[in-house]
Amino acid sequence: MQGSHHLQRRSFTSAAAVLAASVAVPALRAQPRLEKTRIAIAVGGRSSFYYLPLTVALQLGYFHAEGLDVSIADFSGGAGALQALAGGAVDVVSGAYEHTIAAQGRGHAWKSFVLQGRAPQIAVGVSTKAMPGFRSVAELRGKRIGVSAPGSSTNMVANMVLRRAGLLASDVRYVGVGTSSDALAALRSGQIDVISNVEPVMTTLEQKGEVKIISDTRTLKGSQEVFGGPMPSGCLYAPAEFVQKHPGTCQALANSIVHALKWLRTAGPSDIIKTVPESYLLGDRGLYLAAFNKVSEAFSLDGLMPEEGARTALKALATLDAALRPDRIQLARTFSNEFALRAKERFNA
Repeated sequence: MQGSHHLQRRSFTSAAAVLAASVAVPALRAQPRLEKTRIAIAVGGRSSFYYLPLTVALQLGYFHAEGLDVSIADFSGGAGALQALAGGAVDVVSGAYEHTIAAQGRGHAWKSFVLQGRAPQIAVGVSTKAMPGFRSVAELRGKRIGVSAPGSSTNMVANMVLRRAGLLASDVRYVGVGTSSDALAALRSGQIDVISNVEPVMTTLEQKGEVKIISDTRTLKGSQEVFGGPMPSGCLYAPAEFVQKHPGTCQALANSIVHALKWLRTAGPSDIIKTVPESYLLGDRGLYLAAFNKVSEAFSLDGLMPEEGARTALKALATLDAALRPDRIQLARTFSNEFALRAKERFNA
């Protein structure tokens, strides 16, 4: 599937709103000066739970409160989002942290500045129709595995599962299927034999008995089993130069996400349903909430990147990419916690 995208803009700023906010906030918590108020953020499958903190920040007006005008460029997978950043089409990506490490290995300086997820929220399932007698991962040799997009995190998790069974990525064929109804259709029509995807796609297939889950990073325990340590996932990242030149804007973005993360910690089922767009529910509110329950602990609590998590991500990438030299990667340059720390203090997250 091609990574065509749809740009949707929501205007969240006005002189009156910014003025009101500046008057209402005490001097000690005054909003930073915004070097840039209009921000384009790329994502890879906007309706998935992977991006729920971003969705919450948009829907509840948290970006608005920070004086930001945010637009979302939605791609079929994270690989398309990072390509948009590399090409200068967007300012920021909401996507997998490991892309900042891989980018450094290719000579790009990209930096994460607020964490959204502390587990990948990706599950791998075998089609019960295509492989009814499935017993071991070794049987996947020669099979077609559906991922959101080649090169995305869903691809990486599938590669990890294969490697643990002694298989290589070249032993299977990857097919980009997106992260919503197209992914469901691909499995149901027999275009793929296996699927590595996010929520609510996986719970939809799981509840209907259409897949057998063989690997699960939707929980902290499951993620630990796959990666051998805490594995950070979704974050906001941008070129290091952008972060350096726009600290006030990055702080406003981090504030919005940490505010959303705090809201998610206490949000009830009805709160979630009222907040997300109707189209995200895939026609079944109960199933959507069941999917939320499967990934709820995977969201970051406060936006902070754990150093051990960064090391886990580097180790995973080095395992899968022989060209990546871990000794040449400077992890400290791939993320910053300074913005999330300030946001955590501000919102008591």
